[in-house]
Formats: sequence, C-alpha cells, structure tokens
Amino acid sequence: MAADVSIGRAVAFLSFWGGRHRRSTHIPRSIPVKKHFLSRALAVAALAVGSLTGAHAEGKKPTIVLVHGAWADGSSWNKVIPLLQAKGYTVFAVQNPLTSLAADVAATKQVLESTTAPVVLVGHSWAGTVITEAGNDPKVAALVYVAAFANNDGQAAGELVNAYPKTPAIGTLRDDGHGFLYQTEQGVIENFAPDLPRAEAKTMAVTQGALAASTFADKVTHAAWKDHPSWYIVSANDRVISPQLERDAAKQMNAKTTILDSSHVSLLSHPKDVAKVIEEAAESVAGGR
Repeated sequence: MAADVSIGRAVAFLSFWGGRHRRSTHIPRSIPVKKHFLSRALAVAALAVGSLTGAHAEGKKPTIVLVHGAWADGSSWNKVIPLLQAKGYTVFAVQNPLTSLAADVAATKQVLESTTAPVVLVGHSWAGTVITEAGNDPKVAALVYVAAFANNDGQAAGELVNAYPKTPAIGTLRDDGHGFLYQTEQGVIENFAPDLPRAEAKTMAVTQGALAASTFADKVTHAAWKDHPSWYIVSANDRVISPQLERDAAKQMNAKTTILDSSHVSLLSHPKDVAKVIEEAAESVAGGR
C-alpha cells in the first residue's frame, strides 16, 4: 500500500529503511541504476582529462571548483559558469556519483588533483557536506556554501535535517526500489525549483541525479570550514533545506552571509548573485585576505 515518505525515512538512511515508503509506478528514465552509475563514472573520467588541459591555462587567479548537490547534476551550474569564465577564472564542475559521501569526495578530489592553483570550493545543497570533507585538501583556500549543509565534526547530514521542521520537499521524495531517492516531477516544480520557468523545472526533473539514501548517515570527519574562510548564500524561500538551518550554519561558521529571495536553486534562479559571492571569495584568496 502507498504511504508518504516520512522524515525519518528520508534521512539517516531513513532509519535504515525501518519505516514504510511509497514507490512510484514510474521511475524517471534518466536514472536507472546501472546506466546512472556508468554515465556518471564516464563523466568523472572525462572531466578529469579536460581538467588537465585547463590547469595549464591558470594564471594568478584561483581555480573555482563547483560541486552539485542531490537531484541535480553538473549542469545545474550552467548559468554561473560563463559569468565566472568571463571574469577570467578557470572553472570546473564536478560530476558527483551521489552514491556515498566517500565517492563524492573522491570525485571532487580527482578534480582538485588536476590543478596547482589555490581553489575556491563551492558546494550546493548536499554538496555542502561534500566540500566540508573534501575542503581539507591542502589546495583549497576558501569555501562557498549555496543553500547547503555545513556539517560539524562527526556529524551526518541526516542529523542536521532531523534537527529542523520537515520541509515540503521531503514529502515529494520517492525511492527507486534500489536504495536511491529522487524527486517527483511535481516535487521539482513545486519544491525544488519553484522560481524557475515550468519548462526548465521539468527538464531538471528528467536530468536529476538520484541520491543514495545511505548518504544521510555518512559522517564528516573534520569540518573544513573550521580552517578556511567561508561564504554562505541562504535561500530565504527554500523548500528543500530549512532556511533556518542555512542561517544557523552560516552563523556557526562565521561565514560572510548573503540572503537571497530564492528557492533552493539560487544558482539557476539568481546566477548573477551567486557568481558575485563566488567572485568575492576568489578575490579574497587572490588578495591574500
């Protein structure tokens, strides 16, 4: 019988699958498990090859590495990337497998290894957890969080989610029967990206990357924001991550904070504002501030 996905079901491996859940009768064709793994593995490999070429073109400016979150892919940065490139920055977008924190950190570090420049590491949503761990890499000079988790030492994303009231997007999560969670089309339109044109949101629903439910139980070892200057972009109208969670995270990190009148996907609905904050972080690194 059908039942709504509960908050405990959606986080901390959804109580290790202890509760009831609803399975959709239609699983998006874009995320079958085997093809999903293969396409992302190939994307990471291709990105690493391309990164080697980009590294040779680096000047004095820091490199900017963008990391996407759950229910998205690297294309979620498509509006921000050209704005940064126009300012002369070398930019890379990681393609996360979304299978575990360790796997996403490994994909991020693979990109970091291709450049010798100081790096501004940027994470959206779930990728906040990723950059909090991957940011311990010695090449990272600054962190930018975009409506993202910012875990403390030994903390899992599920613990953060459970500490705040349930957001609407939790109710539109579905599992694919293989331990991966995705947003329904309605969920993307109404909760994930409500300030995007409907056609654009529908495309996001098709191209989204499903997230392993077990990632919500994966814990950060040492929080990189404790050792690096940090910037945080709060989405005031977020229906995926609690806006109060975001504000509290920014305060905890003593991050330079920008609040946007945006949904969860400010990188798509407010790309100029997001790029401006990333540029500020990059200029701070370049100036040694």
